[in-house]
Amino acid sequence: MGLALNGRLSVGIVGMGPRGLIVLERLCANAAADPGARPVTVHAVDPAPAGAGRVWRTDQSAHLLMNTVAEQITVFTDASVSCAGPVVPGPNLHEWAALLAVVGEAEGYPADAVAQARALGPNSYPTRALYGHYLRWAFRRTVETAPRHVTVRVHQDTAVELTEPAERGGRQVLRLAGGERLEVDAVVLAQGHVPAAPGPAPASAPVPASAPVPASAPASVPASAPASVPAPGPAGRHIAPGNPADVDLDLDAIAPGEPVALRGLGLTFFDYVALFTQGRGGTFHERADGRLDYRASGREPRLYSGSRRGVPYQARGDNQKGLGERHEPLLLTPRTIAALRERAAAHGDVRFRRDVWPLIAREVEIVYYRTLLRRRGEPAEAVAEFQRGCLRRGADSPLEERLLRRYGIEDRDRWSWAAFETPYDEQALRGPRQFTQWLVEHLERDATRASGGNVDDPVKSALDALRDLRNEIRQVVDHAGLTGNSYRDELTGWYSPFNAALSIGPPRRRIAEMAALIRAGVLEPVGPGMRATPGPESGGFLISSSVVPGEPVHVTTLIEARIQDPDIRATADPLLRGLLDTGQATPYRLPDPDGDPYETGALAVTQRPSRLLDAHGRAHPRRFALGIPTEGVHWATAAGVRPGVDSVSLGDADAVARELLACGAARPTGRVEVNAW
Repeated sequence: MGLALNGRLSVGIVGMGPRGLIVLERLCANAAADPGARPVTVHAVDPAPAGAGRVWRTDQSAHLLMNTVAEQITVFTDASVSCAGPVVPGPNLHEWAALLAVVGEAEGYPADAVAQARALGPNSYPTRALYGHYLRWAFRRTVETAPRHVTVRVHQDTAVELTEPAERGGRQVLRLAGGERLEVDAVVLAQGHVPAAPGPAPASAPVPASAPVPASAPASVPASAPASVPAPGPAGRHIAPGNPADVDLDLDAIAPGEPVALRGLGLTFFDYVALFTQGRGGTFHERADGRLDYRASGREPRLYSGSRRGVPYQARGDNQKGLGERHEPLLLTPRTIAALRERAAAHGDVRFRRDVWPLIAREVEIVYYRTLLRRRGEPAEAVAEFQRGCLRRGADSPLEERLLRRYGIEDRDRWSWAAFETPYDEQALRGPRQFTQWLVEHLERDATRASGGNVDDPVKSALDALRDLRNEIRQVVDHAGLTGNSYRDELTGWYSPFNAALSIGPPRRRIAEMAALIRAGVLEPVGPGMRATPGPESGGFLISSSVVPGEPVHVTTLIEARIQDPDIRATADPLLRGLLDTGQATPYRLPDPDGDPYETGALAVTQRPSRLLDAHGRAHPRRFALGIPTEGVHWATAAGVRPGVDSVSLGDADAVARELLACGAARPTGRVEVNAW
């Protein structure tokens, strides 16, 4: 392909939420380091306001919270980040909010945003809307401080097509829904959560119901059945998975007292509950013992909740970690990760159950026991000796009984993975009343434990270590680090949801609120194994538990209280759909030594700098993709950027930005060779 390597460079970034924003910031930072470089024009394309994007828009309810504390949220680099580009520090969300609290009114910010900023502490959980304001500010700052030779043009529109006409000599043409055509030299796809077409998942998508439970996983993990979606009767409503702030149905259409079932007990569940209770005028009041009572407004619907496990995500321990403080790996070290990657490259036989999970499990168990010993007042040297004893034993072998006994760790204090997966006993499952009583006690215990903190409480410190290990796990499993079958059955089918339930749960207060709502009779738990079947002639659904006996409950609305799992094969995004249908992009396939490759449903990209792959496996020199659509090439792509811990997302964005600046400006120069899609 003939290219002229001078002249103005033009770049398109499709999606200007957090991921597109950090690519833009990294591009400007790298361009500023070379002030004599050629001029650059960046076209930022997003139908939502630039910076926040759709998910973090600033007009959503103040009752919707993030599940990360304010000082652990950023979009800027720091000294911890491993990247070739320059480090340009910026404030984290808490630091920015402290500034907003002083100047927000003068700068015209909404009064509620300024009030939230003034109330925000470093370990407070900000509203999603306030994070949106932070992102929009970061976008403005990036544009305003960009070097003179970088121009940013915002197009508040949807990119619907990406082509590469032969006669344009490598130029990429973005067509927008409003009719505008942008000719650019390179394109970054950073759309985040994209809409899915209605219908069943593709045949080769992960099917957790068929996934065997890893032998080293909790023995009591039940099979996970895909949620069936029965057709409701004529008066019934079914709300598909999605962000509660974006549901097609106006939630106000659900009348006070109307029976509504929420299927799913993760973070989205708590968002819906907040909208249906506090969002309708209900209030919580703290007792002298710290528990909460709920005072109903009378406008709430009658809520029923359930899921496969029947219990919500674990509450996050109150944050006690300083800025950038995290669990330092004992077993998942750079040396271990390098050995696993070398083995995967040479033999393709690394399996999560056998090779990775034992290391994770032992790390977490060690954190639990050493925190338990410290809390008991054991000397530091004794705790260190206990840890050395744990490390001497192979990670795939149980901790020695005599080691635990020597340190006075009785059976009741032993760590149990199975107890997290199935925390209830047979007595709790005898009927709805027994399960409800057990669940309220379970929630209140969890909230009390979370109040002990993520450093001082043994359980919460261990679960926070599990969260801290995400970067290391990514380094092991990304880009064919596991066999196809292991990625499907053991990582996606088991570990990912189990890890989410334990380590990325809601703030402690949300768990206390759930207990209060159950006591107030506003929320009724159904139990594990929640089922939904078509209702009677009057319509709606019948809701029941496959485990807890009792009469089915009739509801008029069934809400899938979860976010749709990303799967590029089912996308309704017109740009991505067009690339896939024409072979210019392809789902990612993981090889497996025991059979056919596993198609993950991710958008296939190379390793850094994340070039887009076509259906023939060829990397495009001018197309890049990052973020949630690549889930399945990369793991845990929805995680935000955290300061002080060498965030993978910042390194990825920097690599893409530098590659963009290195692109030659595409120009027609006579005969042009074009990729044969």
